[in-house]
Amino acid sequence: MIIIKITMRVRMEKQKEVMQTLVSMIKPVSREKGCLSYEVYRDIEKQNIFSLLAEWDTRKNLDHHIKSDKFGVLLGTQSLLYESPSIQIYTISNSVRMDGR
Repeated sequence: MIIIKITMRVRMEKQKEVMQTLVSMIKPVSREKGCLSYEVYRDIEKQNIFSLLAEWDTRKNLDHHIKSDKFGVLLGTQSLLYESPSIQIYTISNSVRMDGR
């Protein structure tokens, strides 16, 4: 499994616009081949910090998404941010559920 975490520090006056963009991407991206989950979060204390957390079955499918127009929409929000987003990609070789499954 591949996990990508994108953290954005949004300009205060552009929070609503960025949130609408991120939320509008959830369904379309979730339907892409290999997408296991696609979630958007907002920091409780620093409300201008947004995070996108997505799980992909393979790096190949994630790379296909990164080259897509949908990812381009996300990159288009950069002008609404204080700085470039932080992008971290994790490769998970094994995971265990806490409920014993």
